[in-house]
Amino acid sequence: MMKTPGTHPAVSFTGVVRTFGAVRAVDGVDLRIGRGGTVALLGRNGAGKSTAIALLLGLLEPDSGTVGLFGAPPERAVREGLVGAMLQDARAVPRVTVGELVAFVAGRYPDPLPVDRALRSAGIAELAGRRVDRISGGQAQRVRFAVALAGNPALLVLDEPTAALDVEARRAFWEALRADARDGRTVLFSTHYLEEADAYADRILVLDRGRIVADGTGEELRRAAGGGLVGVDLAGRTASRLELLPGVRSVEVRGDRARLRTDDPDATVVALAGLGAIRNLEVAPASLDDAFLALTARGREAA
Repeated sequence: MMKTPGTHPAVSFTGVVRTFGAVRAVDGVDLRIGRGGTVALLGRNGAGKSTAIALLLGLLEPDSGTVGLFGAPPERAVREGLVGAMLQDARAVPRVTVGELVAFVAGRYPDPLPVDRALRSAGIAELAGRRVDRISGGQAQRVRFAVALAGNPALLVLDEPTAALDVEARRAFWEALRADARDGRTVLFSTHYLEEADAYADRILVLDRGRIVADGTGEELRRAAGGGLVGVDLAGRTASRLELLPGVRSVEVRGDRARLRTDDPDATVVALAGLGAIRNLEVAPASLDDAFLALTARGREAA
């Protein structure tokens, strides 16, 4: 059985700050992640994701504030087998088989997952007898996942977990991860594939300049950034007053075409029709990519 210690949240950050010289990589983060479910961590390169994960795993100490995992310091939670991690910079171990590696890691924990189950969950049961240094990059990524599962952790922390995986392997990976979340495991993952966060995360955190600038479901983030996009040809008109139309949050002009981000696409379209400005009209919901760009741009403007 998976360990479910105490009643504390799986992850807690309280006023956490971590600096590197003049750079505040994590800047006063307050965060609570409950037990169970899947949480995605998004951010541009340099936003603070890797630092936040290192703090969470006890690989770095905060300059101020506290980090807790199930109510314990990270190093203690890791030592007790409550946390499994899959990191980008892991290196292959030479001259051992996949099965031997997973068995070795499992043996370091008090209540490990059976090795065959960890291998099956990662989709690599057939690789048990293969040497770790003689498998493909995609297979090595799945071995890292099996290693993360080996201790039967209550919290899985995955840094870019589907990098190097093909489409079929990515789909199989997410199916396995969903099964783990249904069993009560808490999953926190970072990704550059925004469509994965939208499809598989119950909650999405957007980090920018070391701060959490958005926190919610994919739908909530799209609404927060402006729920729809309306495109029209300008046909020689000026775009200077389009931002005053009902619902419009921002206007982007590319050549002779305007793209309006709006909270109320219907009201925006009615207003455009009143102006006779609906040439080549296009209306679409905002994607998570659009929301991500808008939310991080807004944070930079505020700074």
